[in-house]
Amino acid sequence: MSAPMEPETTPEEHRQRAFLLADLGRYDEAAEEIAAGLSSAPQEAKLLTTLATIHLAAEQPDQALAAADRAASATPPALGSLVVRAMALTDCRRFGDAARIAEAILRDHPTDPYAQRTGAALLSEARNGQEALNAAWNGVRVAPAEAEAHLVLAVVAARLRLFDLAQKAYAEALELDSTIGDAASEVGIVRFERRRWARALEDLAEEASLGVPPEVPETLETPETPEALERPKKVEKTEPAPVARPFRQVLDVSQESADAVRETVQYAAAGTLVVSVLTAAMTLVNAGISRVWAGMIGVLVFGAVVIWFSSRLPEPGGVVLRRLRSSNRRLAIAAYLSFVAPLFLLVYAGLGGVATLVTGMILAAVAEVLVVTSRK
Repeated sequence: MSAPMEPETTPEEHRQRAFLLADLGRYDEAAEEIAAGLSSAPQEAKLLTTLATIHLAAEQPDQALAAADRAASATPPALGSLVVRAMALTDCRRFGDAARIAEAILRDHPTDPYAQRTGAALLSEARNGQEALNAAWNGVRVAPAEAEAHLVLAVVAARLRLFDLAQKAYAEALELDSTIGDAASEVGIVRFERRRWARALEDLAEEASLGVPPEVPETLETPETPEALERPKKVEKTEPAPVARPFRQVLDVSQESADAVRETVQYAAAGTLVVSVLTAAMTLVNAGISRVWAGMIGVLVFGAVVIWFSSRLPEPGGVVLRRLRSSNRRLAIAAYLSFVAPLFLLVYAGLGGVATLVTGMILAAVAEVLVVTSRK
């Protein structure tokens, strides 16, 4: 008789293995475990969210954002997916986008204790202020017995230089759960959010010890402090344990990046051609006005190309261009031409001469042709 076939490992089993490996600081192996799960379930939101968390824990925000974007693409996105996406956006310094997600979490889940405290913490990371403080207090109000709610209040208060309130809130968090004191030194990802807030509080406590004045800003209103928050304790600085970071990118975003480059080149080339034609036509009316127009619109076109390019890419632009130079040289050349072509509008504005406009138009047209012929 033939030996019975072993059942295939399910995506959830891969995910649970990743949690265990992450607890040991082996983020590289945890990411590989998630990759194995994604091979059979490439759109599984829980796997993608876990992968994003692994990259966040490994301080790899670009990779985290790529995974979080995919995890949050489901309709409607899960709360956990939105949380890791906001964290990744913050770590990538896209604070406006992170703040909008935090506000949506707070708005859409007004009675959910987890959503309220996490939304408050995320909002304070991206754009701290009265709204974040109010949300943190609301998190304590809806779940007064949860230590993490008080921890978040401590973090938000410390970021607002309300150090007395922060100490009292942290003391209550310790009273409810003494393991909060060791949260910053943990390496796993099951309680990654708690670790993130605890490490943030350590950094803020260190800043306060250097002499930052703890005055309450006049524009902030602090509710009355409950009696339970009257036991201030010091936050001790801890060193994180050594970890093994993922050494390869689990998600292959090369095609997505290439599509973003093609889209950018097409928009840039078309915009440059249209503006150049209009500028050339204006020379028939008045050459001076034409050059002023070219200067203003040239700056706008070039700026729009740069902003569009950086916002559409799921990974750093330098990484994308280096890969294209070795794998798809035509598309790489088209990308560079799309940046250079609008600059000839500025050259025309400064020096004049229809030849400069024609050169820019030719470069834009060549970029369009290279995009079409670069498809494999």
